Amino acid sequence: MRTAESVTRAAVLGSGTMGHGIAQALAMAGIRTRVYDVQEAALAEARARVRANLEQGVEKGKVSAGARDAALAALEFTTDLARATDGAEVVIEAVPEKLELKRTLFAELGRLPSEVLLATNTSSLSITKIAAAAAHQERVVGMHFFNPVHIMKLVEVVRAEHSARPAVELALALAVRLGKDPIEVADAPGFASSRLGIAIGLEAIRMLEAGVAAPADIDKAMTLGYGFPMGPLRLTDLVGLDVRLSIAEYLAQELGTRFTPPQLLRDKVARGELGKKSGHGFYEWT
Repeated sequence: MRTAESVTRAAVLGSGTMGHGIAQALAMAGIRTRVYDVQEAALAEARARVRANLEQGVEKGKVSAGARDAALAALEFTTDLARATDGAEVVIEAVPEKLELKRTLFAELGRLPSEVLLATNTSSLSITKIAAAAAHQERVVGMHFFNPVHIMKLVEVVRAEHSARPAVELALALAVRLGKDPIEVADAPGFASSRLGIAIGLEAIRMLEAGVAAPADIDKAMTLGYGFPMGPLRLTDLVGLDVRLSIAEYLAQELGTRFTPPQLLRDKVARGELGKKSGHGFYEWT
């Protein structure tokens, strides 16, 4: 399998919250990247979000105008899956957290040459189960990026049951090339970050539900008392309450009742209070 420095072309499947950020990171590392989505409107929004991120970087002096222009020139957006993956040396899937959707996509990717690295950006689903749908399971790994991708340094590289060592090493080195600081974890429910993050987030919601303290005070307890960069309730708003609920339900199924979602979380999702993206979650967002 090739080295990370030799990668020149990549594809990102899914242009949403994570997909557009992953594509931006690849493009800024000098890798020509095609972004695939089934909807033109989603691609247009992704293009606008990448441009806005880069413009903000220029305004803050963190990105040069030349780097901005080069990154934008390295990106292509398409609704044609075959076009997106043609010639790609690395394919990173970032579609919604639905196991069968990911498995269907990885089955379609079986037509790609066996040396192409296939990565899934799932935050909790079994990489081994996703990889089982792919030809050459040994080339499939997890690459769990964090939101917002262009800022967050961590990438979890997840080693599935049949992942070959060269594939894992390539994913780790690629993350470093993208300016990230990766960790390697085994394929276990929730990996390392989601499992710990969800446990803290669910307990914070239970505390709010029980009237222990207000959201801002619960968050302040963790930011000032434990040095967290962001409190668990504000983080839940940024991630999306619906996303957190889905992960918690999966972990409860796999690891037991300690991950059972609080009723307050279920009620908020049912009312459409999904966090920052809907304007209201545990905080009001404008």
